[in-house]
Amino acid sequence: MRALLAATIFSQIIAASAGAADPRLTVDPSAPPWNAIAKVQTNIGVRCTGALIAPAMVLTAAHCLYNRRTRALLQPVSLHVLLGYERGAYRWHRLVTRVTVGPGFDGGKAQPQGADWARLELAEPIPAAVSPLPISQEAPAPGTPLALAGYNQDRAQLLVADADCHLIGTVRSPDGGAFFTHDCAGTRGTSGAPLLARRGDTWEIVGINIAAGRNANLALTASAVGG
Repeated sequence: MRALLAATIFSQIIAASAGAADPRLTVDPSAPPWNAIAKVQTNIGVRCTGALIAPAMVLTAAHCLYNRRTRALLQPVSLHVLLGYERGAYRWHRLVTRVTVGPGFDGGKAQPQGADWARLELAEPIPAAVSPLPISQEAPAPGTPLALAGYNQDRAQLLVADADCHLIGTVRSPDGGAFFTHDCAGTRGTSGAPLLARRGDTWEIVGINIAAGRNANLALTASAVGG
């Protein structure tokens, strides 16, 4: 049954659409926790989202860094990280000095992979005014309230968030990767964005948004990300 569920979910991965009843709202990129959301840009025109997890480290999706023309990951010099981005302005721009992706990640594979995560080491730390987001060490349960914020393709100049969505269910991929489906709205550009859940007064990263399907979106469970 689990294998059948995985095959059903993965066969539905398509370009995302927020739909007619769009629940996304513009949020302030200078206010927490949104100020820890990064716009990740590449020199080949790919735009994704990431999250600051340490003063000089951003977490995103590995597939955002894959160059399909060369069939290789982009070099750090090709990557740019912007925090506090809004309408072409930003508070901080950082270059990337090192990239670490999940073991065995293969950008040429079409199906989601448990290794689809990347840590970007920044050339300089982000000031202490921005608190990095902690990564949850527990897999979230179905029904967990979530928030998804990112730089969506259709509203790329603004940070928008669906702050009233939920985890639907958990599933494992054929390669053993731990994923969950969710109903948070997002389009292309939110790949790599964090799925956030509240733990008391703290927001934690419980997942990394990696794909969109017809009936649900897919996230890699953050607790599966290597240390």
